Amino acid sequence: MNKFKLLTLLFLSLSLFFSGCDKKKIGEPVKIHWDRDACERCYMILSDRRFAFEVINPTSGKVHKFDDMGCGIMWLKEQNVPWKNRAIMWIIDAKSGKWIDARKAYYTTGNITPMAYGLAGYTKKTLPKGKKGLDYKEAVKHIYKIDKLVEGKEAI
Repeated sequence: MNKFKLLTLLFLSLSLFFSGCDKKKIGEPVKIHWDRDACERCYMILSDRRFAFEVINPTSGKVHKFDDMGCGIMWLKEQNVPWKNRAIMWIIDAKSGKWIDARKAYYTTGNITPMAYGLAGYTKKTLPKGKKGLDYKEAVKHIYKIDKLVEGKEAI
């Protein structure tokens, strides 16, 4: 077999191999490897399937995983992420276990969460009956308030 045929065969083989790779579109949530993946901010292992949170860079597609929505929001602030207003964010619906758009979710407070920010995310359909859900902006304000209390900035 001459070199041209061999190179052509190699090229076609590699093309078929790489075309079979499943690439996700930028912005889609990625699979969490429970009890192995660590939170980007606090380095705690992600194990509670009701509160995982992901932040995705809208340009590069890089996914940042968090054990608690509070960690994700504070990480965006602390790292002074230039794309934070364009970030794609997903939270696990605490009832269904499915990823939902964090900016469109409804949040309840008073939940026992990994980092004690207390927020659980829901869709309009899965929001517990009788609970008033916070919208995304109200949830972020709640996180900032909790963080200040923990740091002692608003202590008595």
